Amino acid sequence: MRKKRTSWLYLFIKFWVKLFSPVYEITGIENIPGEGCVIVGNHSHMYGPIASELYAPGEHYTWCAGEMMHASDVADYAYRDFWSGKPKAVRWFYRLLSYAITPLAVCIFNNAHTIGVYHDSRILNTFRESVNLLSGGANVVIFPEHNVPYNNIVYEFQDKFIDLARTYRQKNDRNLAFVPMYISPGLKKIIYGKPVYYTQDAPGREERARVSRELMESITSMAVSLPEHTVIPYPNMAAGNYPSSLPLEYYNEKTES
Repeated sequence: MRKKRTSWLYLFIKFWVKLFSPVYEITGIENIPGEGCVIVGNHSHMYGPIASELYAPGEHYTWCAGEMMHASDVADYAYRDFWSGKPKAVRWFYRLLSYAITPLAVCIFNNAHTIGVYHDSRILNTFRESVNLLSGGANVVIFPEHNVPYNNIVYEFQDKFIDLARTYRQKNDRNLAFVPMYISPGLKKIIYGKPVYYTQDAPGREERARVSRELMESITSMAVSLPEHTVIPYPNMAAGNYPSSLPLEYYNEKTES
């Protein structure tokens, strides 16, 4: 297993983040297999990755935007992904902030248990490292939502990460488990659902779609099974626009009334 370099600054930051972060009640831990698996969760802004780093069980590594690991890329990526939708009058402030956070971002993302994800040929290294870690018994945590609504709980998943299962099977001769995870910062709960296994029963594209759909539906079911609460959605938006966890038919009635 790889050896991570850890700076004192990162340990200092992690101490204070943990001190002021919610203390989560964790249920469904029995649904996580003994061998390495992929844990798939709702992003919930910064809460998902922070909860993953602090509370995910066993040895675990979280996929993160590779741009956040390189000083030359942080400012442009952070502004575009986090703050470009802010009102024009204050965008200058967030542009400056994107540069100000660069040293901290590089420190955090290079010292946390992360795997950089890229949108070029380096993605092959992402897959190779992930499968090696999974084969060694570690878990990989992925937050695959992108800016396309699925329902009031999750946004649709970018599903190419599911192809990890094909390489994993070639290396280990067994099917890879994908474990759904729902994070509710408001209720201070993390729930792990029953694993979804990738099989060879259908063409790759169909199997990706099936696994992705079952994971989104499982996360939705876990959310609506909890007492009604405010869902922190994937995209940045005004807090007053955050959706309720009510089942979709009731949520639609509530928002239309």
